Amino acid sequence: MSLASAWAVALHGVDGMLVEIEAHIGPGLPGLQMVGLPDTALSEARDRVRAAVLNSGERWPPRRMTLALSPATLPKGGSSYDLALACALLAAAGRVPAQRLHGLVLIGELALDGRLRQVRGVLPAVLAARQVGIGEVVVPSASLAEACLVDGVRVHGATCLKEVLSWLRDPGGAGLARPGPPRPAPPAAVPDLGDVLEQGDARWAVEVAAAGGHHLLLTGPPGTGKTMLAQRMVGLLPALTDQEALEVTAVHSVAGLLAPETPLITVPPFVAPHHTSSVAALVGGGSGLAKPGAVSRAHRGVLFLDEVAEFGPRSLEALRTPLEDGEVRLARRDGVVRYPARCQLVLAANPCPCAPPDERDCTCAPSARRRYLGRLSGPLLDRVDLRVLMRPVKDMGQADAEPESTATVRERVLQARAAARARWTGTGWSTNAEVPGPVLRRRFRLPRAVTEPIAAALHRGMVTARGADRTLRLAWTVADLAGRDRPLVEDVSVAMGLRDRRAA
Repeated sequence: MSLASAWAVALHGVDGMLVEIEAHIGPGLPGLQMVGLPDTALSEARDRVRAAVLNSGERWPPRRMTLALSPATLPKGGSSYDLALACALLAAAGRVPAQRLHGLVLIGELALDGRLRQVRGVLPAVLAARQVGIGEVVVPSASLAEACLVDGVRVHGATCLKEVLSWLRDPGGAGLARPGPPRPAPPAAVPDLGDVLEQGDARWAVEVAAAGGHHLLLTGPPGTGKTMLAQRMVGLLPALTDQEALEVTAVHSVAGLLAPETPLITVPPFVAPHHTSSVAALVGGGSGLAKPGAVSRAHRGVLFLDEVAEFGPRSLEALRTPLEDGEVRLARRDGVVRYPARCQLVLAANPCPCAPPDERDCTCAPSARRRYLGRLSGPLLDRVDLRVLMRPVKDMGQADAEPESTATVRERVLQARAAARARWTGTGWSTNAEVPGPVLRRRFRLPRAVTEPIAAALHRGMVTARGADRTLRLAWTVADLAGRDRPLVEDVSVAMGLRDRRAA
């Protein structure tokens, strides 16, 4: 046979599209031509595939060979096509049964000696195969645990091209590796909220933020516990649902950050980029098709920007759209990619550049203090629901009352989240922070007497329309923590106080 085809998957962000690899062997000068918009890494596959085929004990067809990757208009890149390219060529040459490649997706990079190497994005690739009805996938053995996270697909693992060819020729023979029982990831050590000294207002704000999925700004001198509170916020969040775990794991798979043996991420991630991070590092970027940035790696978790006033203005402003939409859309030369980015943003900042323990010792000019926090633009701060001014610690833990532990606060947070989830059942939202303002103002409209503080602030120009909606969401969270079905006027007043700009 001179014509055969195999299946691979092209990834654009976390979205996969099936690619048919057609191999044709015909008359003409010996050589291999590849068509279908391959990038540099994929164009170099012809040399990797040839060496892998020869070193696996197979003959390289001494004829004119053409590989077509369809759809032809879809840009394709990376080395995950190698295995499918090799199998399609050998099927066209009659070395393996071409019918065995029907309904089978092949993923993996080939080494020159025929070994099968691990590639990024195996999980979203298998999800894409299942979505179009393909029920069998071959992946590198190192990616077997990741691929078997997808139900409804038979997954096989191989260490080299020779194993795959033997299995294609004799399905009843030794066969390929099959996934064993999943190994749970070891429990991560979570620092306890009881370690934070004093800071009752800030601890309360962290609890409210965790309960409703709200963004938070902590301002105060060094040593007040801003970083400690941010790190302990993850311990208050509920474990990821099965769907959320797959979403987060898919992003980390594309980024190449998964543990080989325990790839499934079941706890909310905590991502803390350095203040020198570029726009591409924060929201995603790179040549060709963009890679996920910190805001996407923190999907369903916490993105912590410490020393936020030291970040570049362009980097901070690039966060505005992802925070509002819950996803990142990046247009590059090879197309548009989409990454989920529904995370909780926690910002920490000193009140001024010199940041003394006591603000009375500040040596900064008033203009310098204004410029410092003025780097946080109004539109960005308008998307931050809670703002807390932290005071220097005056007690070294000698007080009789023990601060509440993470377990105690987490129980209240989980109860509040359960109440919100029950309220928004069937809408696609699970936290108060996700609910659009028009829904709160119409379907869940509160009496005028309850919303009077917001209306008055809006009339005096103290809040924007977006800020008014966020205050409403915050009031619902305060009510959930108090065990009430609907907010009262005191809940709205508390929400207004938590959003007070003067705290920043």
